[in-house]
Amino acid sequence: MTDAPQRPVILIVGPTAGGKSGLALALAQQLPERGEIISADSMQVYRGMDIGTAKPSLAERQLVPHHLIDVIEPEEPYSVDDWLSAALRLIDEIRKRKRRPIIVGGTNLYVKAFLEGLFDGPPPDEALRAQLAAQSTEQLHAEVSRIDPPSAERIHRNDRKRLTRALEVHRTTGTPLSAWQSQWSSAPPRGDVLLIGLVWPVEAINRRINARVRRMIDAGLAEEVRRLHTEGRLGMQAREALGYKQLIAAIEGRAALDDAVEQIKVETRRFARKQRTWLKSFRRHRRSLWIERGENTAQDVVNQALAFICESTAAPDSPPP
Repeated sequence: MTDAPQRPVILIVGPTAGGKSGLALALAQQLPERGEIISADSMQVYRGMDIGTAKPSLAERQLVPHHLIDVIEPEEPYSVDDWLSAALRLIDEIRKRKRRPIIVGGTNLYVKAFLEGLFDGPPPDEALRAQLAAQSTEQLHAEVSRIDPPSAERIHRNDRKRLTRALEVHRTTGTPLSAWQSQWSSAPPRGDVLLIGLVWPVEAINRRINARVRRMIDAGLAEEVRRLHTEGRLGMQAREALGYKQLIAAIEGRAALDDAVEQIKVETRRFARKQRTWLKSFRRHRRSLWIERGENTAQDVVNQALAFICESTAAPDSPPP
């Protein structure tokens, strides 16, 4: 028997700019067994995209080990499957070191995949993949748009790997990939997770978002985007990131800089609104603590989270993973 059940994974969720990273850093240092942080942010994986993705500072990464940050170049695609396989491997490694895995959720699709699993789908069909390889990316995207519009909207039109998989699943099973993925996994949700959710009043989180965007601009976000864009390092997936997409428009002369900055605020607030919908679905998780952040100081939040973790870990009926 392993000691994993005595150290459930801590999963922190909440809106962008809501203090998730700060809470994770505090818990990692104050838990008896110490913790290691796994980023669940689809853009923090990219090297060089530092300011706009709100990566933890080098000083913070020296205090506490952080994982799945700066793992690939921004020219490369990165999927939920890539993240999930890496995160599961890291959880095992961290537990073997007698440390506590702490996942900080920035991309809620990653969080849902971790909690509920992913649709595995049919095995690869090499003959079919060879046929699809002869088609242009535009042809692949057009066919996915015809047979599976939700997947076509979600998958970037230049992501051949995921477009090919969507067509492979449809041709093999007769059912669109999006329909399969809506069912997720048939396995029960993970039981070895303690979920901590931060809840903010809308007006308060919007103020924090506006302030964060201003700090990013003051810290040199426009210069960061310009450098990456000039070097040709922003791939089709990376250039869609919040902040980067809007500033690219300014750099290319399609928008004024001030207008681009305001658009970043608008789009980030819209993103936070979508996050609130995701967070409602996470409330179904049985072992969870939801903290009204607007009514508590940062230290209050840390204290409540520590008490919840200690009580939940010590509970005799803690379910096995």
